[in-house]
Amino acid sequence: MTPLKKITKNHRLGFIGLGHLGSPMARRLLSAGFPMVVYNRESNKTEALSTLGAEVARDPGKLAAEVDVVLSCVVDGAAVEAIYLGAGGVLRNARPGTRIIEMSTVAPDTSRKLYGAARELGISALDVAVSGSSPVAEAGTLTLLGGGDRQDFDAAEAIFQAIAKQWFYMGPSGSGVATKLVVNTLLGTGMQAIAEAVALGASLGLPRDLLFETLAKTAVVSPVQAAKLASAKRHDYTPQFPIRLMHKDFGLALAAATRAGLSLPATEAAAGVNDAEIANGGEEDFSAVVRRMEQEVTAEISVPAA
Repeated sequence: MTPLKKITKNHRLGFIGLGHLGSPMARRLLSAGFPMVVYNRESNKTEALSTLGAEVARDPGKLAAEVDVVLSCVVDGAAVEAIYLGAGGVLRNARPGTRIIEMSTVAPDTSRKLYGAARELGISALDVAVSGSSPVAEAGTLTLLGGGDRQDFDAAEAIFQAIAKQWFYMGPSGSGVATKLVVNTLLGTGMQAIAEAVALGASLGLPRDLLFETLAKTAVVSPVQAAKLASAKRHDYTPQFPIRLMHKDFGLALAAATRAGLSLPATEAAAGVNDAEIANGGEEDFSAVVRRMEQEVTAEISVPAA
């Protein structure tokens, strides 16, 4: 097989989806010297990138017609299908030879559907899932998890270098997002375990601030969890990874497990607490489950003993 030509800064990029992760990734690619066209459903999010030199497209189809590589990071599978497969979407307007790097967290079947539709048109498609919060994206130290054809993945290294610290090829189409569901299952259940530990400490009468500080220094708490504990100690749930997105990812993971005939009891329990906390607003950080568990302790203590 003839090696695929590597992507360079002579290639024109298109970026669709300028949310918590998309916006900092697009900025880093612009800063790295890639010419760029951007599109976002809410046009106000394109203004900052326009001032940095990006062109703004009025729809995904117009963007696709003008670029060599299309990147996207959108909210869910429905958005991915609308952008790529819908009327006026990317695949109806992109030239043969265009490359797609789809970075949203979606079901593996969605990635495989896009891969197949693109391949029929002579267009390559990768699922390159993103692991990391918005501050990590701003620092350019994300972890990328790739699925699709290996030569396409290797050819995109210049893009990965601009936005990530490390990247891993995981296998055929759908493998990148499948790995992301595994990672976020661990992330979400781990956060629930932290929340329950905090609640147990409160119920045993341990001083709150001292407990948070001590937990963060133990060997069983990861650096990410330690940072979440520091924020929760201040009652700061500013979104780095909104709880609505964790809600979506729990749903995808549990659906995948159901199709495989697998029971995930800890994940189901963590997802239940996550769902309950959504009622307080889905834009807070997913670590808001710590507050919810603390509130349960307070409620128990406030009820007089029988």
